[in-house]
Amino acid sequence: MPDTVEEQQAEQLDLNRIAGVVRRRHLQFLIPLFLAWVAIWASSWVLPSRFKSETTILVEQPTIPQNYVLPNINDDLQTRLQSITTQVKSETRLLTIINRLHLYNNPQPGPVEEENVNEMRKAIGVELVRDSEHQDVTAFRISYEASDPRVAQRVTGELTDLFISENNKVRQQESRGTTNFLQQQLEAARQSLAEQGAKVQQFEAQHEGALPTQQAGNLQILAGLQSQLQSEQDALNSARQQRAYLQTLLQQQESALNKLRPAGSDRTASGPTDLVAIDDQLTKLHSKLADLNAHYTDQYPDVQDTKQEIARLEAARANIVAIEKARSKEPRPTDLAATEEADPALTAPLQQTRSQLQSNQLEIQNRESAINELKTRIGEYQGRLNAEPATEQQLADLNRGYDQSQANYDDLLKKMDQSQMATSIEQMQQGERFTVLDPPSLPTKPDFPNRLKFCGAGIAVGLALGFLVAGIFEFLDDRLHSEKEIKDLLPMPVISEVPEVSDPNDERKKKRQLLIGWAATGFVFCIILTGSVFSFLHN
Repeated sequence: MPDTVEEQQAEQLDLNRIAGVVRRRHLQFLIPLFLAWVAIWASSWVLPSRFKSETTILVEQPTIPQNYVLPNINDDLQTRLQSITTQVKSETRLLTIINRLHLYNNPQPGPVEEENVNEMRKAIGVELVRDSEHQDVTAFRISYEASDPRVAQRVTGELTDLFISENNKVRQQESRGTTNFLQQQLEAARQSLAEQGAKVQQFEAQHEGALPTQQAGNLQILAGLQSQLQSEQDALNSARQQRAYLQTLLQQQESALNKLRPAGSDRTASGPTDLVAIDDQLTKLHSKLADLNAHYTDQYPDVQDTKQEIARLEAARANIVAIEKARSKEPRPTDLAATEEADPALTAPLQQTRSQLQSNQLEIQNRESAINELKTRIGEYQGRLNAEPATEQQLADLNRGYDQSQANYDDLLKKMDQSQMATSIEQMQQGERFTVLDPPSLPTKPDFPNRLKFCGAGIAVGLALGFLVAGIFEFLDDRLHSEKEIKDLLPMPVISEVPEVSDPNDERKKKRQLLIGWAATGFVFCIILTGSVFSFLHN
């Protein structure tokens, strides 16, 4: 309970102190309030009037849905509006409007003209209107301020036409620019595709027969060649066996004839025996060479050594054959005489055997030639199959590059077609466009100065200034105005108090001061209220 009493006493003291400050400083508060309000409010009637004309431009969506034809320009309407606004506010376009409408009296080139352009820029306003749900720009407002309402309306109309024409121009330029860019990229892609196709064709021509698509055919041909080689080798072995038989038979027949020849005319024919040995070695070396070719290249040392040995044996064989031919052509009178003296029944089989041996030798040569040719072809096809993995990888890389170029070309061609359609739509003005929703208004009341706002600003400034001045006077006043202030200064508590003795004159003086204060307060607030109402009615 004591705490409540003390709090009530403290609140009573604060209210008394505030009331005392109001009684003492009401004039210091009212005078700055009134003067500040009068100065600001009066300025609203002195400043020149500015009329604001405004129009609303609706942003209409394309008549053709974007699902059918995609636009090929920037979809950021806000960015495009900023660009258009910058172009409209350029010095060239504003000077055209200034000269056409004669906005300024005798505009002169130079600093005055530039000053007029800057003043006109400040008078132009562009405000975006957004959708409350998605915050998309659905429209925008263009405004212009001038001292003449009709001038403001005409300039707003000129600015509206500029915005609409500039939007169409910018959209068409951007659309054509996109189409031209895609044309250049499409031509570059076409050249790249042609180069990739030429590389693939050149590679396929260079590796004809060794392409991955020909692997099955190569394997089939190789199997056929190997079968033919086996058949030829079997036939060659049979021919060589036949040759050995015929050579043995020939030796027997010659031995029988030699017995009929005179003494000293016998000749030993060692040539055929040497040929048989050489042919056996050649057969072994050719088989070895075929096996080496299946695993190694021609530069391998064993392959080169085998080829040299084959060449040496073939040269020796050719030398023996040449000697035998020369020996067979030499005149042998003793042999002839002996043959004539021999039994004719033995001469015919001998000639027949020699004829068979020559035919057999020719067959062997043909078989060997065919085997060598087959081995060469087998080595060629084996080389193709061995090189096929590397060829397949290289061809895959080329085809991958060609496929990428083809995909890039197809994608650019599709975009090019869409861009051309979008450009056609923009040229027909069927895309996104600006439409005047409200024509430029003819203002009937000035937009500046807003006298009601000036009145409110004057009141706010006056209140702030009044509180500041009253506070300064109260802060600088060192007099004591209450019992509490006196008690606070005394070093000991007060035992008793002398009641205040009031004089009738003092009472009348206080009442007069109070009346003057209330009268001044009422006068100030009545003047401010009257000015506010007047401003409201004429705003």
